[in-house]
Amino acid sequence: MKNTNHLIHETSPYLLQHAKNPVNWYPWGEEALNKAKKENKLLLISIGYSACHWCHVMEEESFENEEIAKIMNENYVSIKVDREERPDIDMIYMNAVQIITGNGGWPLNCFALPDGSPVYGGTYFKPDQWKYVLENLVMSYKTTPEKFNSAADDLKKGISQINEIIPIKEDSDFSFENVINSVIQLRKNFDHTNGGTWGAPKFPLPVSYLPLLRYYYHTGDKDVIKHVKLSLQKMAEGGIYDHLGGGFARYSVDKQWLVPHFEKMLYDNAQLVSLYADAYKLDQNQDYKNVIQETLGFVERDMLSPEGGFYSSYDADSDGEEGKFYVWQKEEVDHLLQEHSEIFTELYGISEKGNWEGKNILTISKNKKELADQYNISIDQLHSITEDSKKTLFDFREQRVKPSLDDKILTSWNALMLKAYVKAYSALHDTKYLEIAEHNFDFIEKNLIQKDFSLYRNYKNGKATIHAFLDDYALFIDALIELYQATFNEKYIDLAKNMSDFVIEHFYDSNSSMFYYTSSKEEQLIAKSVEINDNVIPSSNSVMAQNLFKLGHFFINKDYIQKAEQMLINVKGKMLKSPAFFGNWFDLMIQFIYKPYEVCILGKHVHKIREKFSSKYLPNILLAGGKSDKLPLLENRYATVKPTIYVCQNNVCQKPVGSVQEAFELINN
Repeated sequence: MKNTNHLIHETSPYLLQHAKNPVNWYPWGEEALNKAKKENKLLLISIGYSACHWCHVMEEESFENEEIAKIMNENYVSIKVDREERPDIDMIYMNAVQIITGNGGWPLNCFALPDGSPVYGGTYFKPDQWKYVLENLVMSYKTTPEKFNSAADDLKKGISQINEIIPIKEDSDFSFENVINSVIQLRKNFDHTNGGTWGAPKFPLPVSYLPLLRYYYHTGDKDVIKHVKLSLQKMAEGGIYDHLGGGFARYSVDKQWLVPHFEKMLYDNAQLVSLYADAYKLDQNQDYKNVIQETLGFVERDMLSPEGGFYSSYDADSDGEEGKFYVWQKEEVDHLLQEHSEIFTELYGISEKGNWEGKNILTISKNKKELADQYNISIDQLHSITEDSKKTLFDFREQRVKPSLDDKILTSWNALMLKAYVKAYSALHDTKYLEIAEHNFDFIEKNLIQKDFSLYRNYKNGKATIHAFLDDYALFIDALIELYQATFNEKYIDLAKNMSDFVIEHFYDSNSSMFYYTSSKEEQLIAKSVEINDNVIPSSNSVMAQNLFKLGHFFINKDYIQKAEQMLINVKGKMLKSPAFFGNWFDLMIQFIYKPYEVCILGKHVHKIREKFSSKYLPNILLAGGKSDKLPLLENRYATVKPTIYVCQNNVCQKPVGSVQEAFELINN
């Protein structure tokens, strides 16, 4: 077949998108690396992902251009990488490009020596720029190869410095003053009008809000909770939220949350469901409940595979245009909604001129109570009209050309969504959510877990091909801990411990007291990465530290807690300087200061009692219980005929009580 290259045998939708380019792409592997060494050609490592808009643009402009492809094929060994499948490769070359240019992003295009050592790179290039770079680099490499070797050495040193963690040998000093100072810094960036942080683009970062919820719980800081609630409200009302189908886009390009970058990622929606579930426990806000239900409705409808795994993402583009699937012309809405159009268009800010490129992105633009009063109808009537109208528009939208689905299944992102379903079950008591969570666990257990407790990262077309990275383990262990607390099924907590022990054996660096991103059993790239900064997803090290902290309490394992403590000590200085990039670490520091309560529920009606605890926002408790006493935390905890609740702290228990109210009083004492 014309233009078919080496990617044709891959399973990644992103790689398959490029399988018919005239560029002779290779997947990452020995074949490409050996070819580069044998022919002494530079490697071109081009990295992106399926839902990436500018990746599609560069493909159309350059990688489908026969003239440019000819230059690439004659002078380079070109490798395509799906960053979602191989984040280990992406980390290294992203670090290199950030050192070179001061910026990063995707598409990521990095040139490297035949051994993989980076020498030059950038992100998106226009066709004329790309052609210029291709021609000049190959000419320079042929005439002055020593300059490339020197550049490679310098970049390797820079990458090593980025990943260098020097363990700090001192007693922990996680003081409340540290917490206050961090919050003071975070406040400086609060957008008190639109929520989130100042400026644009705006990312909905749950990792930033979850520790603020915990901070509010312990301090009662009204300004902080006001900011969190404002942010949740504005995100849910904005164009970043899909008001017809549920779910959030990746980010908004403006400061009002109006214009989204229309791609929908599994990991964003998972974390946002968890965030809204915790917020709902605080004050039973019906809008939060709607977001949870609608977002999980979208996930169940469009992102859940028949086997129980969750797909990865939806593209920003459809039918060749960004956002085309989601936007509306006013006359289109008028025609579909008839007599209800006036109310609906006023509520969702729909106009003749539009709010984005002559079209309309749905965004709640008017207070519902004021709108109901304006039309002399009740809130219930307004709700009925808008829900019927939304269904009409949704059904019509379903006939449009849908954005492309990236249907690969990733362990780490599935773990985030598994946890989200458990959180939604705890908040809303809908058993369907727990059933989907456990079905997802069954899928992972069947297809991605091996007998030695190791994991695969990916699954597609019945195959798992890539061994897991630290984030896969860390996030899955985190989900298992959550699943145990929602069911008291010790299978989950035992697996969490066994998998943690595997991670300690194969990822832990005793010199730095941190975890490498890749296992000692796997292919070693030109540098070993240590991920510590919390970004759109919490860093794998911060999640692993949280896991060890929690498991240390469940299994009364001081070594786990000491490891978590040392990890936190190692990043404490960086965290206090830039708390916005260490949200999950900040969350852990609060837990070291406000020690968690271990709540053990035994005897009759265990699950009814557990439900009463889990339905409240109690971030300072760890729940254990059931009939078995094999879990160390439950040993020597005895139940009477009636329900028995032990409230413990640092494994020192107060006198057992028989009612939830008595237990709450001990926790809030």
